[in-house]
Amino acid sequence: MYLLGGRRIQPVDIFDPKTQTWTHGKTPPMEVHHFQPIVWDHRIYLAGAMTGKYPRETAVDRILIYDPRIDQWSWGAEIPADRRRGGAGVVVHDDSLYMVCGIRGGHWDGWVPWLDRLDLKTGAWEQLPDAPRVRDHFQSVLIDNKIYAAGGRKTSGITKQVFDLTIPEVDVYDLKDGTWSTLPVESNLPTPRAGCFAFRMGDELLIAGGESQQPTAHDRIEALDTKSGKWRVMSVFSQGRHGTGIGQYEDMLYTAGGAGSRGGRWELDSTELLILPAK
Repeated sequence: MYLLGGRRIQPVDIFDPKTQTWTHGKTPPMEVHHFQPIVWDHRIYLAGAMTGKYPRETAVDRILIYDPRIDQWSWGAEIPADRRRGGAGVVVHDDSLYMVCGIRGGHWDGWVPWLDRLDLKTGAWEQLPDAPRVRDHFQSVLIDNKIYAAGGRKTSGITKQVFDLTIPEVDVYDLKDGTWSTLPVESNLPTPRAGCFAFRMGDELLIAGGESQQPTAHDRIEALDTKSGKWRVMSVFSQGRHGTGIGQYEDMLYTAGGAGSRGGRWELDSTELLILPAK
């Protein structure tokens, strides 16, 4: 498992769940943060990312790629100048990368509902229909040929509402039909928050951690049954955190790093493990 990016230029942290040990990989060529990584062709792609200092970070103009097999960074496709943003959701499907929503002005303004597709084999971009609403600081998940956008907010430093405008609605893009829809209000995210991280487990969409107006990071993992549209509390972290992710190894879920408070001042170096119940 790989921890990449974050504030400042830091090496890749590599966790081996078999030995329960950490090692380091190569540092990226620049500071890169506020992205959702995807894996394609054995490499890790960072798209829809930011760089620079709060609150007016800039969007990274290209896709940054890390190859764990040789511990090397490289640059991928350029993102069109008029579609660049950070804090976007990203998924991969059928050799295509999909970049959902995001914000152009760091934590200041420039929220967009855009959906873009990158053909990872040809490097060609395509603009797809806009999402029903803007959102940033969230992660997307692909389940049954549908892209789920849940959590996030409209980060508005320009109006002094950086943490306030969280989004409860869940928007879904059907890759077969090429259309967006919004789940019924009964399927809204029970605990609206941003900086949360998303994960698929079977037919469930997991939204974990996050930040909002409360001073500490959220500790709940809430799971949406995409068949019934009902949420449940799947688990609770020992330490609330935001701005990281979840990885699975065998019957275990792992999370590491992130921040324990609203904003990025209380950075965490802890690792947590959840053993899943037997099927």
